[in-house]
Amino acid sequence: MEFVRPTEADIQFTRAALADVVVHARNEAPRECCGFLVGTPTFVREAVAARNIADTATTRFLVDPQDHFDTLRSARRRGFEIVGFYHSHPRTPAVPSETDRAEASYPHHLYLIVSLAEPADVRLFRFAAGNFTEVRFVTVD
Repeated sequence: MEFVRPTEADIQFTRAALADVVVHARNEAPRECCGFLVGTPTFVREAVAARNIADTATTRFLVDPQDHFDTLRSARRRGFEIVGFYHSHPRTPAVPSETDRAEASYPHHLYLIVSLAEPADVRLFRFAAGNFTEVRFVTVD
């Protein structure tokens, strides 16, 4: 396996954070899972699961506000921040849906989507100016 040295455009993820997202997605299926990406703007150190309180959780997600506040406080105490969000698409590709676009409300944050459809896939996006742009990422120990 070739190691790709990160450039300014790359985001680094700990392997553990990425693994936590995939496990969370599998455990919640067929419901969509959701959670937070915590770290610095270029380094996601951990993924923190949140409760999906959406009434139609098989086709959308709504992060529990208390989970959001708790994660924000915990991250700040440790010198980190919420740099993005993640959710799953249990049956569709790992690309933002029209609902994802309409409900995205944190410009310049990262949005990780894990698809459990065949083939399973994980993709990262940044939301800005009303659109999602795919962002390259690498995993590190």
